[in-house]
Amino acid sequence: MTAVGPLETARELLREFPVVDGHNDLPWALREQVRYDLDARDIATDQSAHLHTDLARLRAGGVGAQYWSVYVRSDLPDAVPATLEQIDCVRQLLARYPQTLAPALTAADMEAARSQGRIASLMGAEGGHSIANSLATLRALYALGVRYMTLTHNDNVDWADSATDEPGVGGLSAFGREVVREMNREGMLVDLSHVAATTMRDALDASLAPVIFSHSSSRAVCDHPRNIPDDVLERLPSNGGMAMVTFVPKFVLQAAVDWTAAADENMREHGFHHLATTPEAMKVHRAFEERTPRPVATVSTVADHLDHMREVAGVDHIGIGGDYDGTAFTPDGLSDVAGYPNLIAELLDRGWSKPDLAKLTWQNAVRVLGAAEDVARGLQATRAPSNATIESLDG
Repeated sequence: MTAVGPLETARELLREFPVVDGHNDLPWALREQVRYDLDARDIATDQSAHLHTDLARLRAGGVGAQYWSVYVRSDLPDAVPATLEQIDCVRQLLARYPQTLAPALTAADMEAARSQGRIASLMGAEGGHSIANSLATLRALYALGVRYMTLTHNDNVDWADSATDEPGVGGLSAFGREVVREMNREGMLVDLSHVAATTMRDALDASLAPVIFSHSSSRAVCDHPRNIPDDVLERLPSNGGMAMVTFVPKFVLQAAVDWTAAADENMREHGFHHLATTPEAMKVHRAFEERTPRPVATVSTVADHLDHMREVAGVDHIGIGGDYDGTAFTPDGLSDVAGYPNLIAELLDRGWSKPDLAKLTWQNAVRVLGAAEDVARGLQATRAPSNATIESLDG
């Protein structure tokens, strides 16, 4: 009788408790590559030459729910309409592939999709610039299906500091705290990936609902400002929230941090945004990598972060947010959305139990969204929508 190895055990577990992935930038990749021409990037067919994501690889990876990022760059002059285009892209995907992708707005929707064997599809807006300092716009995004908002992207917004910008308001301003309160009232998860540590702490002080980190790793393991300090991880149990580990090599492997800074400068010298993933930009990336070999992260690198995050925050407060199609490079063994079983197999080898892995992959994320819904019902019974403005609160 042949013994079942960790990889097959991982696949069996994912059939029952599939991955809820906190962040996938497929809509932005579709915008950048083909301006939303879904015939040109039909994800029902093999897209491995162009994308990290297609339907077959989502199935192979054991993905049961995906937060599709409706990200737009923070330097776009018209962020709100661009965000609406991203939302429209997700809606087109859902209409085009209804047998595989299930629209999901609630924790109950996620469970229903799992029972149907479909992939629950949710949306997250990446960056507070997408609401243009307007609480009414925030509510409109929620009405259109957005279930989390990352408070900043790489640049500060007027009311919150980013991890990768110079300090502005010192965390959250008064209006920033009002944004968090209104997100709580709507039932929209407060996402603290990309924000400064000061913003993380202020948001945890202000939020009555669980927060998430949709795609962030441990700063103690890799000292990058995009990662989460231990003192913040330690607060997640009392808040009820969760941190979803990301796979981006420059956030998980210390040796990749310096290399990435040089690669980003090379992109700028060639006239590209450092996050660009167009074919022309990738040619520049590849040429740089040929000259200067890239430090390679592995499945083990990511597992090191999860080991530490579990130790500090507890197994009830961690998850997975790969950031596929939003990064130029991926770890060995996690090259695309088919790779999740490799990570689960690595954790099995490290002694993680099946019940703990079920929390990591599925149960924590469903619980957190459901808890945010519960808080929202209570707040809506006692508080009207806020019509505050940034001028009235911040001066």
